[in-house]
Amino acid sequence: MRDEDLTRLLTLAAEEVRPSHPAAAGWERARRVRRARRVAGATATAVVLLTGGAVLALRPADPPAPTTAATAAATPVPNAPVQQPPEQLTYPASPLNRLGDPVTASLSNRPVRQALALYQPVDPQTRAEGRIRVLGDDGLVRELDVVTPARTRDASGNEASALKSGSLSADGRLAAFAQTDEVIVVDLTTAQVRRYPLNGYLEHVLWAGDRLFVGDNDTAYELDRRTGAARTMPLSPWEMVVPDPAGRTDTLLTLGGLRDGLALSRWTQSADRTDRGNRPLDFRALPAGNRVNEFYGRAWQRGDQIAQAGWISTGGKDGLEGVAVLNATTGVVTRLLDLGRDRWKGCCQVLGWEGDAVLLRQDPDGLLRWRPATGEVTGVARGLYGEISLAAG
Repeated sequence: MRDEDLTRLLTLAAEEVRPSHPAAAGWERARRVRRARRVAGATATAVVLLTGGAVLALRPADPPAPTTAATAAATPVPNAPVQQPPEQLTYPASPLNRLGDPVTASLSNRPVRQALALYQPVDPQTRAEGRIRVLGDDGLVRELDVVTPARTRDASGNEASALKSGSLSADGRLAAFAQTDEVIVVDLTTAQVRRYPLNGYLEHVLWAGDRLFVGDNDTAYELDRRTGAARTMPLSPWEMVVPDPAGRTDTLLTLGGLRDGLALSRWTQSADRTDRGNRPLDFRALPAGNRVNEFYGRAWQRGDQIAQAGWISTGGKDGLEGVAVLNATTGVVTRLLDLGRDRWKGCCQVLGWEGDAVLLRQDPDGLLRWRPATGEVTGVARGLYGEISLAAG
């Protein structure tokens, strides 16, 4: 077989196919592409051996977990509307670097002054969950030993970790865990636990300043932690945007929808009513062929910007993982971070803001920091797998 034939075989095996349903098909396509590449690699090896060429070693069937973001961008491009991480990440010094450190104390013996993060490790092979850990601003990792939240479940019996991205308050003093028929709130500065009865298969928690929102599959509640009373809010608990802790919290935002129906909704509250205004997302600030197809995870606001992860299209390619930044007033999407296709499905949830930077997870490896204004992407913490909540609203 000639070199030209071998090149054509490999190209055909890895050819992109555009799906009509990117959110569902992107992950399946990545699996097919990897399989096709392995088949092509095996064929090429056999040809070389038969013709007396050099012996090539076959790659393992399951690729190792990536340790860096695998994209082609080499240097940041300031103000570029579509950006990519570098091939090799750097890890500048940060208090969050210690998120994966071993536990050295218990919360009951050493409450924190302020928590920087909560982390629940999960074994990627067995899915066994460890105890929730608390990273304090003193750099010590503590075990949350004063309570063991049960896994959340919905009416159909689907279960998930009790630690959610919105569990930790922005000031790092309180942690909330949704449970079936109750909400648990832990004061991390005193290690005191309080339980609030609230009917429902509760799954979501979200802090808006000092306000706590809790939700089940389709209903959001605002809990008065002083009295324990709760009122129903006419918002989707899946789509609520975590507001800027330094901004107003009397107006709440939701962000959701599918493809051409993506919209930013503003909910303005008064004494006796909640008014809603919808604004379709506007992608005209991006080059043609670049857009968000579907959001996932929690959206986070900082000033006039909102960041959320989703499945995106760039340059006509669908089913990519990415993060979008949009204007909280106009709904104009101003930046996309293209994280590629060959990743774990739903890999890259946004976990909050740190100044002008977006913090996001990168399963199965750790945390990333992205500065949309400059295009800089750096690593934050390596080797993390599990659930994380940051005091980074």
